[in-house]
Order: sequence, then structure tokens, then C-alpha cells
Amino acid sequence: MADLTLTTFDWVPEMPRGFVRDLRVRWALEEAALPYRVASVPFDDRGPAHLAHQPFGQVLWLTDGDLSIFESGAILLHLGERSDKLMPSDPRGRVEATKWVFAALNSVEMASLPWAMLKFMGNADDTPAWKFLDGFLEVRLKHLELVLARREWLAGSFSVADILMSDVLRPVDRFEGLANHPACRAYLARATARPAFAKARADQMAHFASADKARGIS
Repeated sequence: MADLTLTTFDWVPEMPRGFVRDLRVRWALEEAALPYRVASVPFDDRGPAHLAHQPFGQVLWLTDGDLSIFESGAILLHLGERSDKLMPSDPRGRVEATKWVFAALNSVEMASLPWAMLKFMGNADDTPAWKFLDGFLEVRLKHLELVLARREWLAGSFSVADILMSDVLRPVDRFEGLANHPACRAYLARATARPAFAKARADQMAHFASADKARGIS
């Protein structure tokens, strides 16, 4: 088995900690019990070596032997090929999980991300733009609520689709955006109660806390 290396930033400011997307891949690796190591790149200097792996200067990426993969959805689908703990083994189940991976990224996160960013920055106010984003997210959550009211997990068994969808929902829940969607909240609670999530989040927080010490930040 090739070595798996997850690369993330060496440090990030306080606000996004616990939400940096390397958590999605840490979580999957922990669920599948796949051995891996964590490497880091400078937050303040995103040079050619960084861009060779991640052309937008972001994190994360995963190297698997001589493969270098960026984008969390692509990485999770790749890991799903490595472990039946991350993807159903039957063709119908795999198609179902793949559909919901793309739904999480394209149908829900495209609404949740700008909404959450404005909340993070304290710019959620009574403007037409905010009302549009809030309404857009509400429509997507309304449809997702109907699905999750009937399912424990999106593709039958827990899969990479649930890692992505629950991580997409976490910033919304942080700002009480799921208050009127009990099935979404219950689904998120089930997902984040898993030991692999707790381990992944604790490891990410410890990674950045260690970086604070290296920078002399108390």
C-alpha cells in the first residue's frame, strides 16, 4: 500500500480552526483506519511548489504514492476506492454515494458557504443580498430536510457522502441555521458523534495549536 500524506497549512487564524477542509480527509482516513501522515505548507507563502499540487493556492491535497490529488470531494472519492468503510460495495450504493457527494458540494455548499462566510465576518444584515442568500440556503435545506427525515445516512450505510454533507452543514449549524430543520440537525449530530470525527477535529485543533507555540502566540 502506497504512503498517504495529507498536506494542510502550517497555521491558520483562530476563526476557521475546526472548519479547515483537511478535517474532511482526516475524518475519512480515521473512519477507514488507513495509515497516513500530515505534512504542512506555509500559510503566508504559497509559492510554485504549493501551486504545483493545488493550483488555487488552497489546501488540502493528498499524495498517494505518485498521485497528487486536490479538492476534498475528489480525495474522498479516491479514498472510497480504498475502503468499503467509506463507500458501499454494491454498484447501486456506490452510485448513490457519488450522487450525494456532488449534491453536498454543488447543491448545498454553494448556498451554505457564502451564507456562513457572511456570518463569520459579521456581515449578515438586512440587505437585499443577505435576504437572497438566506432564502437560497433555506430552499436547499428545505429539500434536504425531506430526504434526511427518511434516512439515517444518505447512501444506506455511512459513506464519504455523509462526511461531506455533514461538514457542509456544520458552519450553518454553528450560526443556528438549522434551527428549523430538525432532521438536518439530528443527522449532523449522528455524524459528528462518530469517534473518527472527534479524532479528526482534535488532531486538526492540536496541529494549529502547536503552530501557535512555534510562532510564540499564547
